[in-house]
Amino acid sequence: MIDVRLDMLGLAADFDDYRQLTRLLAEKDNPDTSLVAWADRGRATFSPSCVRCQIGEEPGWEVYGRNHGGRLRFSVNSDAYVFIYS
Repeated sequence: MIDVRLDMLGLAADFDDYRQLTRLLAEKDNPDTSLVAWADRGRATFSPSCVRCQIGEEPGWEVYGRNHGGRLRFSVNSDAYVFIYS
């Protein structure tokens, strides 16, 4: 999986703004991309939400994303938001 780090300073943006931005970037080399997993640390939410366990040092939702076709992992503002796309 390719890790992409985005640090956005001076811009008032939220989860939906960052999801749209990362989707546009993911679609550049795969127009049929899908959001496989995500996390919003500020709201303490993630998807898939049924994956509550930790596997080693990684949260289950992130392992799910990697093992279900995740090819791009976007970390926004040091993992405040994480989006994994196929």
